[in-house]
Amino acid sequence: MNQNQLLSSAQILFLYIGFSIVYISGLFIPLMENDSAQHASMAMRMALNNDFFNIFKGDGPYLDKPHMHFWLAAISMKIFGINHIAYRTPALLCLVLGAFSTKKLTDLLYKSKNTGYVASLIFLSAQTIILSAHDVRTDAVLTGFIIFSLWQFVKFIKTQNILSVILAGLGTAMAFSSKGLMAIVIIVFCVFAYLLYSREWKKFFNVKIILAAISFVVGILPVLYAYHHQFGEEGIQFILFNQSVNRLTATGFEETSPDYLFFFHTLLWAFLPFSLAFYVGVFEKSAFFIKNRFRKISGVEFLTLGGFWLVMILFSASKFKLPHYLNGLIAVLAIFTAGYLFDIYSRNNVKKIKVLYIIQLVVIFAAMAGVGLLTYFFTGVANIVMYVVLALIFVYLIIKIFSKENIFKKYVFISLVFAVAVNIFLNTQFYPVLTQYQGSFKLAQIVNNERIDTNKIFMTEDSESWAFDFYTKRNTPRVDTKRLKKGDYLVIFNENLKYVNKKYKIIAQENDYRITRLSLKFLNPKTRPGQFDKIYLIEILD
Repeated sequence: MNQNQLLSSAQILFLYIGFSIVYISGLFIPLMENDSAQHASMAMRMALNNDFFNIFKGDGPYLDKPHMHFWLAAISMKIFGINHIAYRTPALLCLVLGAFSTKKLTDLLYKSKNTGYVASLIFLSAQTIILSAHDVRTDAVLTGFIIFSLWQFVKFIKTQNILSVILAGLGTAMAFSSKGLMAIVIIVFCVFAYLLYSREWKKFFNVKIILAAISFVVGILPVLYAYHHQFGEEGIQFILFNQSVNRLTATGFEETSPDYLFFFHTLLWAFLPFSLAFYVGVFEKSAFFIKNRFRKISGVEFLTLGGFWLVMILFSASKFKLPHYLNGLIAVLAIFTAGYLFDIYSRNNVKKIKVLYIIQLVVIFAAMAGVGLLTYFFTGVANIVMYVVLALIFVYLIIKIFSKENIFKKYVFISLVFAVAVNIFLNTQFYPVLTQYQGSFKLAQIVNNERIDTNKIFMTEDSESWAFDFYTKRNTPRVDTKRLKKGDYLVIFNENLKYVNKKYKIIAQENDYRITRLSLKFLNPKTRPGQFDKIYLIEILD
């Protein structure tokens, strides 16, 4: 192995194949309530009605996230049919774009080409990114276009390439069209951090940058038109200003967390398996820049660290916080972490890597024990072929752990193999079993198998059985139960059943659990029955 490489060519190929298995297997998991199934049903409505300029959540207009994610999913469904693979495909392709852009941007920032591959693989290994590929919301599309835009902006600054500045503007427009001003904030802060340290202001602020502005405006016109078409001037004002400000101030939203360190401790799981290495690097590199008074040093970049601190300070001040808000920044963190690992490797800082390595071994063996316990108490062996693959990867991982190799290289490689192994288990054994506890999904299967006329099926008002909608391929009307007539069917939760003042019979009932809010009582088979709600399909008799 080349002494300037943390991963060999064979290891890089092995890991890309491993992560391909992880991400492709995630395509086949049934959709999870609430957001993923909800967004899928919203995109499905567009595809079924051939209406791409009006966006609805259930029966009501949806004035929240922009249209790009829904458009891409709807187009995919028009091509490949109404199914969860079609829904997830655009998100997966955007993450592929993200991994590629991460590699290319790293190549611009660092001299070693191997650093780019390591950064790309760290991006693909981040737990929140893997989760976003199957629990698909707007974040996968956002993430891919943010890092693509950053790559093109830095390429433009370094080369003054006209195509790059146009693509940078279009990439920013696509990111904005996925989640609003949050995307622009991340891109602007990272570019600002780059310019602040590199002092290349004149290479950015010249006549060519006008092309980026023009391509950005042209790129966001479809979304602006859609908002104006459905909501008028209120829609334009919302996407250009109110959406992001409302989330920062929790206006119209329930305040989620007053904890200013919320995103800092969220990264501990979201950026696994490299979260600890990232945090050690952040504080070491922050001290380095302060000690050197931000004096420009050849071969040193500030885009990733500066971008991280600027974004995290702003996001931490927000009163409305959710873990996946960090996804748009993950590629930047991956580049920083790869650069930091190469830095301590080049300085042969054995003491530091030994500490990271020992802690990583504790995490790995704890996770392996957790996989065993989940298999025994919860999943069983859901997919024998993939379970054999998982077992072989774990055996290979243990062999590598006890092999005599350079500790720096071994730390990076086993961490990435660990991410592959754990997520093969989650995507092929855990989540497919877990989703069977969604009552709305199970009822949809019953309706499809029994060929019940879906045109006669309704839901109660404000019902959120999105998986039922999607898997029956119909946006089920929400109605007041008083409007139901003989022969109609109603999907209803146990808590609302007492409000049905008509004679009915139960056609089917299923246990229901909010699977995105796992608890030990649910995972424990002895206490699991007490955690269920009930969801029913009833037929009105009079």
